[in-house]
Amino acid sequence: MTRDPLWRALALLDVNWRRAALAVLAGVGALGSAVGLAAVSAWLIARASQLPPVLDLQVAVVAVRALGISRGVFRYLERLVSHDVALRGMARLREQVYGRLAAGRAEAVAGLRRGDLLARVGADVDAVGDAVVRALLPACVAAVLGLGSVALIWASLPSAAIALAGCLLVAGVLAPVLAGWGARRAERRTAQARADIAAAALTAIEGAGELAIDGRLVRARQDLRAAEGALQGSVEQGAKTSALAAAVGTAALGGAVLAAILLGIPATRAGALSPVELAVVVLTPLAAFEASGLLPLAALQLLRSRAAAARIMDLLDAAAAPARTPAARPVPAQERPAAGEAHPTLRAHGADCGWPAEPPVLRGLDLDLAPGRAVAVVGPSGIGKTTLLLTLAGVLLARAGEVSLDGTPVDALDGGELSRAVALTTEDAHVFATTVLENLRVARGDVTEAEARTALDTAGLGRWLERLDRGLDTPLGPDGATISGGERRRLLLARALLSPAPLLLLDEPAEHLDPALADALVSDLLATARRGGRGVLVVTHRLSALDAADEVIVLGRTDGPGPATVLARGSHGSLLATHPAYRWAHDREHEETA
Repeated sequence: MTRDPLWRALALLDVNWRRAALAVLAGVGALGSAVGLAAVSAWLIARASQLPPVLDLQVAVVAVRALGISRGVFRYLERLVSHDVALRGMARLREQVYGRLAAGRAEAVAGLRRGDLLARVGADVDAVGDAVVRALLPACVAAVLGLGSVALIWASLPSAAIALAGCLLVAGVLAPVLAGWGARRAERRTAQARADIAAAALTAIEGAGELAIDGRLVRARQDLRAAEGALQGSVEQGAKTSALAAAVGTAALGGAVLAAILLGIPATRAGALSPVELAVVVLTPLAAFEASGLLPLAALQLLRSRAAAARIMDLLDAAAAPARTPAARPVPAQERPAAGEAHPTLRAHGADCGWPAEPPVLRGLDLDLAPGRAVAVVGPSGIGKTTLLLTLAGVLLARAGEVSLDGTPVDALDGGELSRAVALTTEDAHVFATTVLENLRVARGDVTEAEARTALDTAGLGRWLERLDRGLDTPLGPDGATISGGERRRLLLARALLSPAPLLLLDEPAEHLDPALADALVSDLLATARRGGRGVLVVTHRLSALDAADEVIVLGRTDGPGPATVLARGSHGSLLATHPAYRWAHDREHEETA
């Protein structure tokens, strides 16, 4: 059980077992009222047929009313308590997932499609919580109710009670096993199909403009339809096994009633059972099977929940797994400097950068970044500049060589230590559907309005802020849908500037701006290294603004396809004097601007 993904995920729900026990008791009360209602009603009808004095029936009449009312009351209480248990558990599981992913290896998340990640922290977490409401609690209720029903019949006719117990076992064990056996493969495909639908839908919605321009929007829609078709096929296959399990349960119910008749009539003729008791023995099983009839669906829910739990635990295990590079050895806290304090140094030595399971896109990088130092990285699109930033920030593991912070490999640091020292902003960083101010407070929760305005002004959004009717309280759409690409980039830049981290890694902060504004912004950012005592590394395609950089690193390829390398490095002035290609690109920028 300690290795089963479902039980591991259920442990993360941190279920309040007292509340769970109350839910079971309420469920037993609801279905127990149904069994009692069937038994009392059978007694009342049979006894009334004998025309006794009316007063002899009053207790049964009142009991029928009480049991009918109590069934609804207990059912409401059971739903209230069980859903409270499940929803609290889901919230706790999401908190655990977010916390472990934030503190673990970011590479585990970086390679996932956004839709797949959304499915794991959304629908998959819900499926694990459903295991409590739709599987475990119903199973407990069915077990308690089955024992109670057998005990009730045993008091009148032990042989019929034994037959009822056997039929309940068939309905409560064999039917769920059949349902689970037939649906196991279908549910695996269903979980994957749900993830494919989420990924395809997000791709089609968020990238609709780019896909339409590129002529691939129709293909994206076809992929979404194919994923929906695969899900529908899996659901239909699961429905067949559910029907088989339901047939087994119905047959068991019929067998219990038939056995009660065949055993009860001889007992009545022999005088061991009264006619009124015979009615109770025959009709009570009709209600006793109500709980066991839910168990095949509970078995299917367990399969769905186990598949969802496996996806969640695979993600958490990947985030917690030890790094694969030789340099990434755990270092005891007492043996290493405190990362991210006054003057941290981020250093890459012979580092190869690339995505997991793919060839490196950049080889042999050496780089030092410390507070007060400004570094610019330039190169053509697709050369690996963003991959380099992700590797320096610890999001991706170095494929070879070492990336360290104050001498400690970044792979050996937890997410909190690294984020206190290094702040990364990329073009696809998330913009939340909340106000401008709250989006900036993602970097630091105590950002004041004055600090926010200063950061926005530094990022070139001062006039934009003045045009907003509600200023810093203006709400932004989901993922920044209500702002332009350039405004989004500069908002993310302002967020990075407000971070307390002493080292900043900035990916194309001046993208979507006109050349003059872009150069002014990049130049000002590089100058902040000296003014504010921060280390700044800027990835940019603009060369005209790099006078303020202490070092410019030029990336490129020397002999056709293959990983990029460092072609040249030095100050902006020295590269203009010694590197013809750099000088040509710089002059071409000036010609295009003019």
